[in-house]
Amino acid sequence: MVASIRSGVLTLLHTACGAGILAMPYAFKPFGLVPGVIMIVVCGACAMQSLFLQARVANYVPQGRASFSSLTRLINPSLGIVFDLAIAIKCFGVGVSYMIVVGDLMPQIMSVWTKNAWLLSRKVQISMIMLFFVAPLSFLKKLNSLRYASMVAISSVAYLCVLVLVHYVAPSEEILHLKGHVSYFFPQQTHDVNVLKTLPIFVFAYTCHHNMFSIINEQKSTRFGHVMKIPLIAISLALVLYIAIGCAGYLTFGDSIVGNIIMLYPQTVSSTVGRIAIVLLVMLAFPLQCHPARASIHQIFQHFTGENATTTVTSLGEPDESSPLILDNGLDINEIIEEESIYEPKETPLKGRSFILITCGILIASYLVAISVSSLARVLAIVGATGSTSISFILPGLFGYKLIGSEHKTAMPLATRLFKYTGLALFILGLVIMFTCLTAALELN
Repeated sequence: MVASIRSGVLTLLHTACGAGILAMPYAFKPFGLVPGVIMIVVCGACAMQSLFLQARVANYVPQGRASFSSLTRLINPSLGIVFDLAIAIKCFGVGVSYMIVVGDLMPQIMSVWTKNAWLLSRKVQISMIMLFFVAPLSFLKKLNSLRYASMVAISSVAYLCVLVLVHYVAPSEEILHLKGHVSYFFPQQTHDVNVLKTLPIFVFAYTCHHNMFSIINEQKSTRFGHVMKIPLIAISLALVLYIAIGCAGYLTFGDSIVGNIIMLYPQTVSSTVGRIAIVLLVMLAFPLQCHPARASIHQIFQHFTGENATTTVTSLGEPDESSPLILDNGLDINEIIEEESIYEPKETPLKGRSFILITCGILIASYLVAISVSSLARVLAIVGATGSTSISFILPGLFGYKLIGSEHKTAMPLATRLFKYTGLALFILGLVIMFTCLTAALELN
């Protein structure tokens, strides 16, 4: 099914604007206002260039067959496990962050109607949401109906943006009482947080690269001049959104800001509606992270067990980079799975005992981490430093450096050479961010 530029922009924007937007004002805390805006712009520019690289390297495989897997096989087939590991870490971490958001907001929502201590417990709320909503949805093999959740997602993000801006323009007395010191440049004291701990939040905010190849495959034309419009528009819109929420949120609360900004707003009808919208968003979005994580974990197991099958259609609800983002309801997924080519090896559908065991493992691990860790910012920092950095900078940068210009036997044109070495720069930058920021995020103090 051919998709338009508009649908591609909406898909990238929906993928990028998730739970990370709640922590964007907190990311300003060790930077201050002006350096924080600069970091949003710089990380946005790097993310956009990385998406441009994906648009360029997609032409090195047959049209409609671009994927991380197919491009990895062109460079080094053994690197496939690196891609699967990055996807698994990123999707698992995002799922955990969703459950932490549930634990943050559900007690505040329930406090409007009850004072029961049991119902106001974050662990109880996470347990109930996981048991009665998230787990049943995660076991579904077809999640086409959850695609309508994208409208909920966009509406929730838009409502959050309005909520933050309104409370900044017309703050209540309670909010003014909570407001801390606002630093326009680097604060002299950051106490519990430093720039290396919040830098990955900026990287995480733009992570939508795992859907870029899917979007390219759906376009009628894969010419770079056509495809580049999608990330150009999507990242520009995300940039404006993040600057608005980041600046307004930080200016509202100053250094009193926390990892989940919506927790700070007083119990009013508007803030309660906003919390309900965010909980609904993350509750419906968790299964869309579970599916690609499950398939990637299965791939890793196959790698170590020596099996030759490859599952590249990783998600029926949120397809990976090699499957269409919009499925025809009249098309059986097994017909797609049985197709075979040198770029798309015959896939083995994940089902039966493996499907159940891996799904249970993801749900149990997500639950245990979510009830043990209460800091959304900490989880986003770890996920941003590992999975997001790998998908956003390291892998696209490696593809760009290895593939772009490889067809030239003599000197490369200047534009081609710039793209090639930009890929190398992003690859090196990704490695530096990963190791330095992950070390900082894992510090106990």
